Amino acid sequence: MLPWQLQAAPEPINTDFQDDRMLAELPASAPDPLPERTTPERTADTLQTLITQARTSGDPRYLGYAQSLIGQWPNDQLTNRLLVLRATLRQSLHQFDSARADLDQVLSGTPDRRQQIQARLTLANLELVQGRYAEARHHCQALQSAYPGLIAESCQALVSARTGNAEQAYRALKRQVNKAATAGTTDPTSRLWAEGTLGDIAAQEGLGSAPTHWQNVLSGNPDDLYIRAQLADWHLEQGNLETVLALTRGYDAVDTLAVIRAIAMNRMAHPEASALNQQLRQRFAEAQWRGAMLHKRDFARFQLDVERRPEVALEFAMKNWQSQREPLDTRLALRAALAANNNDQLQRVVDWLTRHGQVDARYPEVR
Repeated sequence: MLPWQLQAAPEPINTDFQDDRMLAELPASAPDPLPERTTPERTADTLQTLITQARTSGDPRYLGYAQSLIGQWPNDQLTNRLLVLRATLRQSLHQFDSARADLDQVLSGTPDRRQQIQARLTLANLELVQGRYAEARHHCQALQSAYPGLIAESCQALVSARTGNAEQAYRALKRQVNKAATAGTTDPTSRLWAEGTLGDIAAQEGLGSAPTHWQNVLSGNPDDLYIRAQLADWHLEQGNLETVLALTRGYDAVDTLAVIRAIAMNRMAHPEASALNQQLRQRFAEAQWRGAMLHKRDFARFQLDVERRPEVALEFAMKNWQSQREPLDTRLALRAALAANNNDQLQRVVDWLTRHGQVDARYPEVR
């Protein structure tokens, strides 16, 4: 059998073009080089804007701009705010150990309460993403002491849900959300954060309320691509394919949403499915050619559900699962292992789930 790279050979990358031909239009907000004299705060403001643009647009070039910007600062001149932002950037680039080191440095050194809280929250989220639940619980509890409210309660609820107490976590957090709403004591950011967490735990429990929670978030923040992907994925699994197309329309540049859209289109035999499939093949091939395969989960899912190459899907799903263990990562690893008839990898994931007491309606493979 031919290597999968040859089986999935993309269109050749074109290097024959005129000198004055426009190849791509860069985002208009690409930052100018830093002036010789600038301040850490001005740099931090620009860096924060770039990270936000990356999150709301799904365009990875903003992460590149941010990386170039922070790279102009010597390590010994980084303020605590710049360290937190660099950690956030590194997490986005899946450089988890480096991000953790930056955040630990902030927590051990700064008296700045605001940066302490931001570092703690970012570190708790990082540990949750990686499935390091004891560490995540520690940071969530510390966050509750430093910054009590719905964000800290959401943090603790998610740890509880991932470690065998999803039903109790959902009820407790929902009660806190209702209590805060009645008292009028919550800000919009905290409320949307809690709604997103409730959607995640509801999906884990197999509750029909999951999409309502996620839709509440999108009503307040349509640019939340993470929540949009969660909602689109839920509707995909429910077979609501037209809803999937509505949620992903206009987001072909965002890998996660484009792959979900491609799966829905293929299931519908949509006339535009072939074009999107080819676009994704080209994009993933170019990412591999550059050595920049950032979204291994999306590539693995495309291989499993569109290209029907379970062995390739399993290889990349497990590489992704090494560092990211959110429910969608775990579900993909389970599905790919089953499709590839690889009982060793399947058992590896099941053993990890058992060790943490994690039960999820999205994992019918282990019921």
